[in-house]
Amino acid sequence: MELLIVGVLGLLGIAAATAIGPRLRVAAPLLLVIVGVLVSFLPFVPDVQIDPEWILAGVLPPLLYSASVAMPSMEFRREFSAIGGFSVLLVVLSAVVLGFVFAALIPGLGLAAGIALGAIVSPTDAVATSIVKRLGVSPRIVTVLEGESLLNDATALVLLRSAIAATAASVTFWDVAGDFLFAVAVALVFGYVVGKVNLWIRSRVTDATVNTVISLAVPFVASVPADALGASGLVAAVVAGLITGRGAIRNLTPQHRQSDVQTWRTVELILEGAVFLLMGLEMSALLHELTNEQLGIHHGIGLALVAVTLILLVRAAYVFPTLAVFAARTRRAAALRPRLTAAQQRLDDHDLAELAEEVADREVERRASTRRHMPSDARIARLRTQLRRKVADLDYFLAVPLGWREGTVIVWAGMRGAVTLAAAQTLPEDTPVRSLLVITAFFVAAFSLIGQGGTLPWLVRVVKPAGVDHEAMAGERAEIRQLMRSVAEDVVRRRRAPAEPVANADEAAAREAHAEGAIAEDAVERVEREASALERRPAEEEFRRLRLEIIAAQRAALLEARDDGIFSSEVLGRMLETLDADQISMELRADGDHST
Repeated sequence: MELLIVGVLGLLGIAAATAIGPRLRVAAPLLLVIVGVLVSFLPFVPDVQIDPEWILAGVLPPLLYSASVAMPSMEFRREFSAIGGFSVLLVVLSAVVLGFVFAALIPGLGLAAGIALGAIVSPTDAVATSIVKRLGVSPRIVTVLEGESLLNDATALVLLRSAIAATAASVTFWDVAGDFLFAVAVALVFGYVVGKVNLWIRSRVTDATVNTVISLAVPFVASVPADALGASGLVAAVVAGLITGRGAIRNLTPQHRQSDVQTWRTVELILEGAVFLLMGLEMSALLHELTNEQLGIHHGIGLALVAVTLILLVRAAYVFPTLAVFAARTRRAAALRPRLTAAQQRLDDHDLAELAEEVADREVERRASTRRHMPSDARIARLRTQLRRKVADLDYFLAVPLGWREGTVIVWAGMRGAVTLAAAQTLPEDTPVRSLLVITAFFVAAFSLIGQGGTLPWLVRVVKPAGVDHEAMAGERAEIRQLMRSVAEDVVRRRRAPAEPVANADEAAAREAHAEGAIAEDAVERVEREASALERRPAEEEFRRLRLEIIAAQRAALLEARDDGIFSSEVLGRMLETLDADQISMELRADGDHST
């Protein structure tokens, strides 16, 4: 009963923080951490200790899966170079630097245990990035931060596992590298297979509620077997989410997708809030554990301040040069923009001879140089698609370049959270000064969330990074509406010709029946009323079929535009949601008419 009361109070607290936080101009996660810390010191509240496996294996897989399902696949692909570097190289660099510092500052710790603690505090938290989403910064910044936090846990946990093993035995660099490659490779396979099987099964389930229940099991179906084989269950859950998110609109009905969205929003709200609340509630128990150590709480606070400072310095030293390299690469690619546009125009005009002189692709040049080696229609279409996507990618990078302003936000928004605390509690019991290491990890997460998260809105106002371009989005919406009108007109034009003779035949039959006058006056009135109702019903049914056909064609056109990267994911997503709502409305009306 006590557990039930605590659970209900926790849910109400999460709801209250989510509702009150915006009014207080404090992010709900920060509010929950602070409330949790204060509540943990109340005399009638017992110490709260959570098994770290509940966080690592029970909470994080669904949270990461949900975030990856919502991740725009096109933007993720475009930013993968930055995401990959931040997720692997930056984590390793931070862990090693911090490992040397911790080994020097904590007597008797050793380098291996120092790197273990460095690995614990190095990854950014996927839950913590929810704070930056509400600040109106460029979607590119959000994509980089979200992508980094989705994948860097695997690097940190593999490095932590190897560092712990190194405290008891000799572990080489190649052992760590092999362990990491194995963990990622197996996770990729599991995640991909689970994502594909998930879509295949759910596309054949008609009940939306059953479909959503299956979706709730997917992250665990991906993560649990991967963990059992020594791979990264979190990466498996992320990959399954990416596959599901990209394929859902082609494989699942609008009702199923809408049910998923509403359910997962609720799951995210509860799990995110619970993670931050529990993080604060564990404060009292962690301090009690530290009482038996020679080094006290002030040592933990001091180490945490040093760690947070070093984390930010290392992150800045990596982020700014990396963005500078990407910016230089984009400028070089921009010089090719006129040639790409010209090549695209010539390809549209089927002027392959001139195309061969402009495009630097040797395969295209070899096959397009003479009429004898003229590419087939399929090859022409493939080349046209490739050029269109290259131009769209370049326009994307040029529209919102990541400069020092955006880099500053990326550095400061790299917050630590529940993953850091949960990973710290997996340290073996015989680890030197284990309680000090755990409390240090807690303070790193707390200082990061409260300090960086609390000042992030102020930093955004001062630095003024690129934000959401509302004017560009309005232009995209106008282009999409024009595209959808064109698609609708094409569908109507194709259906108009065969539809008219049927209507004329019905009218002719009705006129012939009335002309014969073979039935009584009252029977004529009754027949006319029934005929009028019957004529309206086929007309309405025909209109519904036409509207659903238009919606299907419009959705296909938008998906093609999404694959080419022509429009932003946010604008496309909203338009696809509108089409889903229209389709659901039409189908509900049809069900209502059939039931009557």
